[in-house]
Amino acid sequence: MVTLKGIEIYLRALEPEDLEFVYQVENDERIWEVSNTQTPYSRFLIKQYLENAHQDIYEAKQLRLVICTNRDKVVGLIDLFDFNPTFRRAGLGILILNKEQRGKGYGKEALQLVIKYGKTHLHLHQLYASITEDNSVSQDLFTKAGFKFIGQRKDWTIVNGKFKNENLYQHIYVH
Repeated sequence: MVTLKGIEIYLRALEPEDLEFVYQVENDERIWEVSNTQTPYSRFLIKQYLENAHQDIYEAKQLRLVICTNRDKVVGLIDLFDFNPTFRRAGLGILILNKEQRGKGYGKEALQLVIKYGKTHLHLHQLYASITEDNSVSQDLFTKAGFKFIGQRKDWTIVNGKFKNENLYQHIYVH
């Protein structure tokens, strides 16, 4: 069963040529709040990260995949993190970098592919996502993909001196 190829997009492992894209993502202060980043990353550090990206998810406890259109245009990243094979769960995050690429269904399809991949290859029981209360686009995306709202962390993050609540979403696989 092919799990990482969809109709409009496919997911692939990080490659050395992704250096500039990852550099752009990691240094875009507008998205630091969704990636829990507070400092910029150098090209040197990202190059080192890419050189070690070959680590197996069981070793690294995370997996970052590149979202590409079928015309090989890189549009985003989707991450499995906090992978715990004992409890068969992982956190999930997604980013479509440029606004012009959003709303085209790439995120929806990438999310569907990773959900399928998690069940088929990682034998996960559940995925979870943490989304700030004011990010209704991401909340809708995850809800439409079958994630359920399960609670809220009050004053969990701070952005520009203001605390934000973070909503928790969970997808439990039917086995």
